[in-house]
Amino acid sequence: MRTFVSAVAVIIGLVLTAVAIPAMWVDRNIVQEDGFVAFAAPLGKDPAFQQRLAGAAVGSLGAEQIPQAISGLVTPVLQRAAKSLTAMPGYPEAWTETLRKSHRLNFAGPEALPAGTGTGTSLTLDLAPLVGLVANQVAEATSLQLTAPDQLPITLGQPKHRQILDRVAAVAPIGYPLAAGALISFALAFVAARRRPTVLAGIGLGALVLAGAWQLAAGAAGSAVTGTSSGNAVAEIFKSEFVSAASSSFGQWILVAAAAGGVLLAAGLILRARPHRRVPQPLAQQQVPQHR
Repeated sequence: MRTFVSAVAVIIGLVLTAVAIPAMWVDRNIVQEDGFVAFAAPLGKDPAFQQRLAGAAVGSLGAEQIPQAISGLVTPVLQRAAKSLTAMPGYPEAWTETLRKSHRLNFAGPEALPAGTGTGTSLTLDLAPLVGLVANQVAEATSLQLTAPDQLPITLGQPKHRQILDRVAAVAPIGYPLAAGALISFALAFVAARRRPTVLAGIGLGALVLAGAWQLAAGAAGSAVTGTSSGNAVAEIFKSEFVSAASSSFGQWILVAAAAGGVLLAAGLILRARPHRRVPQPLAQQQVPQHR
């Protein structure tokens, strides 16, 4: 009976771990705003993405805002901004604010969004802070005050992708109690086990299997995301870079899990292979040979 209880506890712990680890990664790097900003901030350093960002930001400032008399003065400034947007002093802050605004648009409920945004049913990247940076650059160079939009959302996916994101955001926080439940299950397995090295080896083998399953699932999810087209060059580059960064980041978690599994499996097998030492009985309990 103890062996059965221990085996069931190990299986339950592994099932909980299978869901807990991906859920915690998603919660820390995608659902939480600060985690998302820290995770996605390096994406703004990609040269191709920078060029597309600059083009989109500059192109959003309509020509109707520029008086014909000074268009010859403003146009070169816009051209320089398109080439050197990421070199501007305020670019890191503007990119960070872009990520924060985009996160709020994607994770806020429709009732929390400003009226008329039209972004509640799709995944979006809001470039308004970058447009404001360009407008300020023009104002400093020409004294012409260009009006930057409050929002400049670029669609990243289809409505069904927003629905999936909403479900993920709702489920991700349960990763932490599931992880606690997995630890309790493993502890119960050790308490109930007759041979604890076997439990150790079983947990290690299960961790290795989970690492392989996570790797396959992550690859399938990445292929599914990159296989859809938004029709926007900026969105496509951002999506491609984001998927690549996510695969690399979660891959590190998988590597740690696989390494831990390998260590536990090896430790369990080594402990099982050790010869059992017989505990010497007290002298009073030893049988004294009788002489006839």
